[in-house]
Amino acid sequence: MRNKRQLKMKKVGLEHLKQYNQLLRYVFQVTERELHSIGWEEDEIIRAKSPILEEADVIGWFDDEKLVSQVAVYPFQVQIFSRTYEMGGLTGVGTFPEYTNQGLMHKLLVRALENMKKKKQLISYLYPYSIPYYRRKGWEIISDVITFEVNDYQLPKNKRVPGEIERVDVEGPEVRAAYERFALKTHGAMLRNELAWSEYWRWESDDLMAAVYYNNEGDPDGYVLYWIADEVFHMKDMIFVNEEARTGLWNFISAHFSMISKVIGDIHTDEPLAFLLEDADIKETISPYFMARIVDLEQFIDQYPFKPDTAERSWVFTMDDPLLSWNQGVFKLRITPAGKGEVTRVSEVSEDRIDIQTMTTMLLGYKRPDYLNKIGRLICSPETVDMLEDAIEQQIPYFSDYF
Repeated sequence: MRNKRQLKMKKVGLEHLKQYNQLLRYVFQVTERELHSIGWEEDEIIRAKSPILEEADVIGWFDDEKLVSQVAVYPFQVQIFSRTYEMGGLTGVGTFPEYTNQGLMHKLLVRALENMKKKKQLISYLYPYSIPYYRRKGWEIISDVITFEVNDYQLPKNKRVPGEIERVDVEGPEVRAAYERFALKTHGAMLRNELAWSEYWRWESDDLMAAVYYNNEGDPDGYVLYWIADEVFHMKDMIFVNEEARTGLWNFISAHFSMISKVIGDIHTDEPLAFLLEDADIKETISPYFMARIVDLEQFIDQYPFKPDTAERSWVFTMDDPLLSWNQGVFKLRITPAGKGEVTRVSEVSEDRIDIQTMTTMLLGYKRPDYLNKIGRLICSPETVDMLEDAIEQQIPYFSDYF
């Protein structure tokens, strides 16, 4: 095993693009055969990843000139209860096995979070390869994906709606316009920039299609992304801003009745599909999807919209963070009657306790204070639980992106 003192941490640039790709492919076991099966050639995937090294914050450990461990942070934005937050999308995490157990990744994650704080990226999202590992580093589950299967005879009957469906180019402006309208109204959703869109489409086949629902004023209120193969309607994603659009999109899917035997797909809302169908006896599987962690609690709370009340509310608590010293200690949360929050470090002693993982999933609405208190993740009085229940909006984050 090489001595870790020989290693240097530094920025990964375009000159390291081939090494960056080789490390990713080794860690995630992506073979040439798999790339070719979806139409990728070696030089194509390298070119596709070059914008990441230009736009993202990528840092790594080098053994002389050999890249041996790396993380990438994408510059993204998400909508949290109607407020736009800068978000650091953590990805590209990997270390060659002969360099593991030296604390390299721990130090990279600390540096990545320090850089996020400097850039005012107050929250970080990631897709976990290991939920326990990222929990130990301060991330927590904040969204789910529901995988469903509906037989052709269970499809909803056509219901008249005032708008209309149009099939469009899957990468066209109509799809982007529909998503933007949806994301600006949707808690937790990514506000996609060019990098986010390129990541969203990266591994999709040429068979993917799109249908947009327009309301009677011509506004795009939703879309379904799909492909059809072997008499199966595969739904990649469906978004809608209201029930009218949802009904119109399912009218479109049901119109394929004579062509398909079933519909299989994913939905990322917190609402199971079964209850909305007349024949609710369908297969649904709920799985955790994305994780998040607050980078800087004080700055995060400064933007965060609590629910208004008639009086000022406050809470003194001890918070733990496994990586970041500025999130550790005793803090006081003040919430004005208008819902403006402020967190300050105090010298008091408090037996109330929470960690950054629990604070994140609570403030994003994935798990409620009452539940977190019952399972021992939030230590506080019943009165504080009631205050937090009243102060935090009740909505589970939506997130359908992947990077």
